[in-house]
Amino acid sequence: MALPFSRSADFPVDKPGGSPCGNLRADFGCSIHEELRPRGWTGCTVFDCHGAGQQVSQVTFAGEDWRGSPDTARRMFAVFAVMRPVHELLAYVADALDRPETRPVHAELRRARTGLSELAGADADTVLAADVGALRAAVNPALLRAGDLVRACSPRRGPVHRGADLRGASLRGALLIGADLRGADLRWADLIGADLRGADLSGADLRGSVYATGAQLAAARGDAATRLPGAVRRPAHWATEGQAPEGTTARTAS
Repeated sequence: MALPFSRSADFPVDKPGGSPCGNLRADFGCSIHEELRPRGWTGCTVFDCHGAGQQVSQVTFAGEDWRGSPDTARRMFAVFAVMRPVHELLAYVADALDRPETRPVHAELRRARTGLSELAGADADTVLAADVGALRAAVNPALLRAGDLVRACSPRRGPVHRGADLRGASLRGALLIGADLRGADLRWADLIGADLRGADLSGADLRGSVYATGAQLAAARGDAATRLPGAVRRPAHWATEGQAPEGTTARTAS
């Protein structure tokens, strides 16, 4: 309902923000959820709000919805526009805190998590008054330091390298649309904000990479031999043919 999209390779139709999707059911479910990709709704399958939508509807607005309370719709959508990046930052902070190598910055990350969590749980006026740019600027140094600590574990460090050896590379915000990353070694790489739409990760090794998200990888292509970070599920649409490398287990979505 809240977000717009345009007819493209990701969506078969145009939809302005604030108007319901034609596939939205009366119970707020999706009427074609099991057929999104074959019907051309790829963009839906790679979207992840990190729980921001649930937070806004169930916590900030205490279960109200735009159908039952249409006067709150515009305000609710405005709050969601702030809540979404807040929850994204919380997801990155959680990833960084889950790594022993980032221990030197754990105290700073925990402070960031506390501040972001308090904002996420605040009332609508407080959320709307938040400066998203300032929030990102405040949290980014700790995330950057954590990413550097992870990359420091790589036997090979430095800028982005051509070829398959990308261990410890900083790919923050990199445009990797359609990139051929088959067999690439992406261990310890920093993937925050990297655009992997259509990238081929068949046989690639992403174990230990930092800030990789399910939405990022769902936008890419992979196979049974692609090795993933421990916290990320294998996208259901990835090719299942092929064999996982010796000593590994192919992850499958439940």
